[in-house]
Amino acid sequence: MNKSDIEYLHGYSRWANARILDAVSKLTPEQFTKDMHSSHSSVRDTLTHIVAAEWIWLERWKGTSPPSLLNPKDFDTFDSLATRSKHVERDYEDFIKGITDESLATVISYRNTKGEPWAYPLNQMFQHVMNHSSYHRGQITTLLRQLGAEVQSVDLLIYMDVRRN
Repeated sequence: MNKSDIEYLHGYSRWANARILDAVSKLTPEQFTKDMHSSHSSVRDTLTHIVAAEWIWLERWKGTSPPSLLNPKDFDTFDSLATRSKHVERDYEDFIKGITDESLATVISYRNTKGEPWAYPLNQMFQHVMNHSSYHRGQITTLLRQLGAEVQSVDLLIYMDVRRN
């Protein structure tokens, strides 16, 4: 992985997150928080998990190890969660500007939310976060369909086509 690869994956993830946020924005407050008996309960909780994971990994890369993820109950409206998502996105943009091909091989140590020590190269952590977000966007897509909401595809190939045109 090099900086160009990181920028590409980040661009894809931002594009896919924006499409998911657009679909979620059309839900009623009741649909947004409805317990769908999924791994993270509701659309809100799953979306919060994506934002929280992106945030906590970025904090780890910057040298801190937050003891917990964001709490979905802190986001009682879609707008409050969308605002937090935009802040995390902006922070990623700033962080990625400072990445070099060489820095991607840097091993970063951190403590997970259980206090356990871990260490991985930055490029592997970045790949993990992008894959993690994709996985949970797929869950949100399923939840949205179960709620009868309209969903746009977030497949990587669609992103590639959009970028070409």
